[in-house]
Amino acid sequence: QVQLVESGGGLVQPGGSLRLSCAASGSIFSINAMGWYRQAPGKQRELVAGISSGGNTNYADSVKGRFTISRDNTKNTVYLQMNSLNPEDTAVYYCNADVVWRDRYGLRYRGDYWGQGTQVTVSS
Repeated sequence: QVQLVESGGGLVQPGGSLRLSCAASGSIFSINAMGWYRQAPGKQRELVAGISSGGNTNYADSVKGRFTISRDNTKNTVYLQMNSLNPEDTAVYYCNADVVWRDRYGLRYRGDYWGQGTQVTVSS
């Protein structure tokens, strides 16, 4: 079917930057919206940023002006550039994609897929 694999998390000092990547693979026909979510300990998962297939973006108020979401449709990959990080950004970050895929008979299916998550820790 479809797999999403994230990379780029890690430990960074306050004020620093990180770039997350999420690559989708499998029998993909097309990808609609893609997005990044995060979940901090003891909190619910929240939307960080989303991007449509046409490139329209939306952001959580807490990250506007600091984070930038982008995508490369030729690589089925979505990115999250995170600047001016602060400790409140510490969380597990998950990518999400609305994917249309084909089986071996050419039939198409649509599903909502998640990556395994990548830890982002902002600390001095």
